[in-house]
Amino acid sequence: MPKPVKSLRLKTELVKADDSGWHFLVVDKKTVDKFGFEGKYKRVVCTINNGKPFHSALMPTRGQFYIIVNKKKRDEAGIEFGDIVNVLLEKDESKYGLPMPEVLREILDQDPEGDEIFHSLSAGKQRSILYAIGKVKDIDRRIHTGLIYLEHLKENKGKIVYEILKEELKRPFF
Repeated sequence: MPKPVKSLRLKTELVKADDSGWHFLVVDKKTVDKFGFEGKYKRVVCTINNGKPFHSALMPTRGQFYIIVNKKKRDEAGIEFGDIVNVLLEKDESKYGLPMPEVLREILDQDPEGDEIFHSLSAGKQRSILYAIGKVKDIDRRIHTGLIYLEHLKENKGKIVYEILKEELKRPFF
């Protein structure tokens, strides 16, 4: 078997699911196999038309894989349904599959119990939290969000109760 690649370039079409608003890039199995992924999770960093890279999963379907491209990413890349795009895929070898926000790293470093609970979560739940905290632009609000997530996890024994969390995130942060 050939040595797995760390990155590769391809051209593919931006397609849209018939029954939903989802847009995605299709990547054939032969291309994905070149990465030599182990296990069921296949994470990559995707760059479209030399734009801003983003972390993504290669999602399996009918013998192929796809990468979801949301409206914000389509707008940033200046692409729309039917466009043929240049794609750079790099194997995501990061610990979490998303960048760890500095704010959350600092919070976890100062709270061993919270750190233990965070790291006991599934990889998907960890990524959801990283995404939620990382997308907050204002640094004060990002700190507030990180603290609320960790407090919530501790109060709910490592479970996320979304209805409660939603209300907790509305609390004033000053």
